[in-house]
Amino acid sequence: MSLHGHIHANVEHGSALYTDKWRGYRGLARHFRHGVIDHAERYVDGDIHTNGLECFWSLLKRTIKGTYVSVDPFHMFRYLDEQTFRFNYRKENDGFRFAHVVSTIMNKRLTYKNLIGHDLVPATT
Repeated sequence: MSLHGHIHANVEHGSALYTDKWRGYRGLARHFRHGVIDHAERYVDGDIHTNGLECFWSLLKRTIKGTYVSVDPFHMFRYLDEQTFRFNYRKENDGFRFAHVVSTIMNKRLTYKNLIGHDLVPATT
């Protein structure tokens, strides 16, 4: 799937997208409110910048290299979800974040089969 295909599959049409001037983003203005920042000229133009995303990726990379060290690609979406949560609630205190997480896990169960992504292989004797 192309970059535009991924964007169309995951971003609601009419949403605001802020990107740098890389040519791969050309044509997005047909379906999105596309703001472009040319880093050769400036890094911020009003609300148009990529600083938030660059900060997020920097934090994710540091977490993977420094905290988790060995990341299984099968679980990558879980690492991304955790970092997205941390980033989106970074201005809240620990108590708020804890209460929010607890409120979302009530009556949910993660089985080992679901965790590892396949059925257990029966032991041979």
